[in-house]
Amino acid sequence: MAKKQKKTADNTIAQNKRARHEFHISDTYEAGMALMGWEVKSLREGKGQITESYVFFRNGEAFISGVQIQPLPTASTHFVTEPTRVRKLLLHSNEISNLQQAVDQKGHTVVALALYWKGHLVKCKIAIAKGKQLHDKRETEKERDWNRQKQRILQHNQ
Repeated sequence: MAKKQKKTADNTIAQNKRARHEFHISDTYEAGMALMGWEVKSLREGKGQITESYVFFRNGEAFISGVQIQPLPTASTHFVTEPTRVRKLLLHSNEISNLQQAVDQKGHTVVALALYWKGHLVKCKIAIAKGKQLHDKRETEKERDWNRQKQRILQHNQ
């Protein structure tokens, strides 16, 4: 009997939670990814990770590096698999030019935030980001704690 797949409500494969802690996120884009068949099968099983990924540009095209997709032992027996290969991002030319202009500014970079399913396609949510300093990280943590305490107080009073 076939094993049932775990379905999430938002079809998320992998998230980069560390990016929101390390960077100020400004603009987000949705990009397709050029994948091989074994990679799609592995992503269906949830074997993807994007915590160390970054986006770079070469010859007017966008590529993502550092995405780890672990091969399944059953699906990738006759392929030479490279889990961390560089993959091409599928974006419109005006989106690529906007991203390149943002990267040319001091302190900005493009990071991957999430991998998810949109229909039968794998999409990657990328964003223009600027690095946070240590005091910004502390401020974000204090704000998050305060919001949690407010929620507890409101629930207790109701």
